[in-house]
Amino acid sequence: MGQPTLPVPVKLFIAVTFGDEEIFEAGIKLLEQEFGSFDIRSAIFDFNHTRYYFEEMGEGLKKQLFAFKKSIYPDTLPEVKLKTNHIEDQFKNNGKRRINIDPGYLTCAKVVLATTKNFDHRIYLGKGIYGDVHLRYRHNKFIFNPWTYPDYRDKLVIDFLAKLRKKYCKELEKISKSRKNINND
Repeated sequence: MGQPTLPVPVKLFIAVTFGDEEIFEAGIKLLEQEFGSFDIRSAIFDFNHTRYYFEEMGEGLKKQLFAFKKSIYPDTLPEVKLKTNHIEDQFKNNGKRRINIDPGYLTCAKVVLATTKNFDHRIYLGKGIYGDVHLRYRHNKFIFNPWTYPDYRDKLVIDFLAKLRKKYCKELEKISKSRKNINND
């Protein structure tokens, strides 16, 4: 019989889709106030992988991913998603979003996205939020799932996540070594 264990902290990241740069900049400031300073960020890229947001947010959308310096525990992802939804709501115009903020976390083994939408491959995390294991890391590369969004298959996003993963796993290794040294003293 296995024994329950506490998870290690995970790396919080957020993907921001936007059409208006002023709203984007204001949203970024609120994200930093809420979750702390950014560790790394991707380049801004054209979000033309789907037309899903066009009716609500218009065409010509851009996207950027941000990782935060401070790690979180995985069970706090629902609270993070509720906070990002609140930030989105602050910029709504006539009930339509003008910024879309999607949080997730990264471990050495996977990328998990938070969503309010249930589906057969998602698990309930609490507070109306579901977790989606969107990418898995095996044999030195990210593995797509059949449901992986097109933008998460994009080289720019994969490169960002690979850079974040490398940094995060090194940080975990340092923490693990320092704990071993403390326990051996």
